[in-house]
Amino acid sequence: RETSALTRRERRHARVSAPAPPVYIMVRGYTYMSLRRLLAVSVMVTVLQGSAMATEATAVAGPAPSTIVVAKDFMFAPASLTVRAGSTVTWTNSDDEPHSVVGEAGLFRSGALDTGESFSFRFDRPGTYRYTCSIHPRMVGTIVVD
Repeated sequence: RETSALTRRERRHARVSAPAPPVYIMVRGYTYMSLRRLLAVSVMVTVLQGSAMATEATAVAGPAPSTIVVAKDFMFAPASLTVRAGSTVTWTNSDDEPHSVVGEAGLFRSGALDTGESFSFRFDRPGTYRYTCSIHPRMVGTIVVD
């Protein structure tokens, strides 16, 4: 098979003999940071700010409509999340590898999520819900529903 005939997924997961060198950018004139690391940090800050705002909004206006959990660097972030009953949690794969979301009790299960793809589930009942990535079993997380 020629390289051009490979599917998008096959190209993404193909072994590369020499990885491309990281792109470095200057932040505030004195710190160099790889573009990939800067993107990962900015996504995490955005997620954490969104979670904090959703928590504040929950205290005032009822259940948050949606909360995001990011799969990145072979872990879920945040690893533990507390939401109100009726909230929807969305998992987004920000990694270069496929990931999945599978509830331990079998209540929810995504397919393999490629980079940029998402899976959502609405938690209607209070309780503690543990989940894992079926592709990478060390990736674990917990949703606590009040």
